[in-house]
Amino acid sequence: MKFTTEDITQIESKSLNLNDVKKQIELFETGIPFTNISKAATINNGILALDDTSIKSYIDFFESKKNATSLLKFVPASGAASRMFKFLFRFVSEFNSKEQSLNSFINKNNLRELSLFMVGMEKFPFYKLVLKSLKAKNINFETLTTNEKVWHFAKAMLDEDQLNFGNQPKGLLPFHKYKNDQISTAFEEHLYEAALYASSNGLAKLHFTISEIYKDKFSKEFKNIQQNIEQNTGVTFDISFSYQQQSTDTIAVTPKNKPFRLSDGSILFRPSGHGALLKNLNTLDADIIFVKNIDNVVVNKYKEDIAKYKKVLAGILLKLQAKTFEYLHTLDTKTISETTFKTIETFLTSDLNIKISDEYKKYTDHYKIEYLQEKLNRPIRICGMVKNEGEPGGGPFWVKDFKSNQSLQIVESAQINLNDLKQAEILKNATHFNPVDLVCGVKNYKGEKFDLEKYVDFDTAFISQKTKNGKELKALELPGLWNGSMANWTTIFVEVPIITFNPVKTVNDLLKAPHQTKF
Repeated sequence: MKFTTEDITQIESKSLNLNDVKKQIELFETGIPFTNISKAATINNGILALDDTSIKSYIDFFESKKNATSLLKFVPASGAASRMFKFLFRFVSEFNSKEQSLNSFINKNNLRELSLFMVGMEKFPFYKLVLKSLKAKNINFETLTTNEKVWHFAKAMLDEDQLNFGNQPKGLLPFHKYKNDQISTAFEEHLYEAALYASSNGLAKLHFTISEIYKDKFSKEFKNIQQNIEQNTGVTFDISFSYQQQSTDTIAVTPKNKPFRLSDGSILFRPSGHGALLKNLNTLDADIIFVKNIDNVVVNKYKEDIAKYKKVLAGILLKLQAKTFEYLHTLDTKTISETTFKTIETFLTSDLNIKISDEYKKYTDHYKIEYLQEKLNRPIRICGMVKNEGEPGGGPFWVKDFKSNQSLQIVESAQINLNDLKQAEILKNATHFNPVDLVCGVKNYKGEKFDLEKYVDFDTAFISQKTKNGKELKALELPGLWNGSMANWTTIFVEVPIITFNPVKTVNDLLKAPHQTKF
């Protein structure tokens, strides 16, 4: 693949490496291998089940250690809200109240979401904001027909000269309504949550990855709410932001795997998905990092439940980490008894779910020590898993690599060959789902930060089909942050209740109980 001088200048201006770009094109040409799932992770076979006794034990352990531990909450928040309103954009642009009824439009276009939206309008936290916006446009909402009310309501939400919700960051949209018409955003809810489980010594640190164009909006929102939240929680907040780096963009290609060029002849580069945020995560300095998506929040009455299970996951991490560090220090002595070998091997297989290679038995003590050190000295992630209720997305599986080594991984359905009946059957029978509820230990037994980029499985990237200006293209997404980017971490799956998973993927999700407050 030959690039012009202008191409190379463009590549270098984005802090990209020419060889890396060529390798990306090779991936388009060769394709990315499917992940080979050997079985779904289940309770007592890859997923840890909790009972009241263990829950109390893990929480108590976390509480006893947290003030001597630096904590941080990492929130991917760069997504725009446009996808939340996809069906409303269509409705506003296509519906004509003079030519058809609302019901006929819904039936013709199979827009059941619109029916739910229509019934639940008054329950949305922004209901009064919309009416205020309509009033400013001299539209008398009360005198409109039902058809007109729904259309004008949706239009006021989306129009650029009105509320313009579709072009706002999801984190700053009105998510919840409390007494006295107090409106709360997802950004604000994350702060209240962090005070409950991600604070130590009266300080809560949060890091949000956002689009750079919204930096001022997030900073302004924090200034507006900071004093009130700190008074209500007794916690001081340290907020920081970062952006997805251009150096993580990937080249787009045509269906024939040639660089996709724009009308001015330049190459199209695209953001490479949430896997690019590994670079952001890698710059942060904390003993424990909680990871949670911006839209996965709840109203106040459910926050204690959320905090409870976050503390459980953190307690599990600290307990396993303490034992891991103890064994690594022991291995450093280089004088290991047969009993100690057995103890560490049992810890690997029983507590960390790491399957030891068949070749290990043939090793000398020297190589056994090296093997155990390599397996133990890794970043650790504790992942909450909820029972599968049909939500799309990734799940916990045992995965077999090309050397037949097995490990626990979070796998997206797009990584699985659904044309393979055995693979499709394993996916179909999976019992649990990944809600992106992680607690991460990113420092080693010497207190040094791991270089997280050394633990990525680059074979777990994605190729997706997109369009640009009406033309088809192929896009490359880096290994997902909680998928391939953490493939070589020590991974522990823990069953947590469904209340911990409350994402807002469409606006109608705000009508669900965890996002509603009854006065």
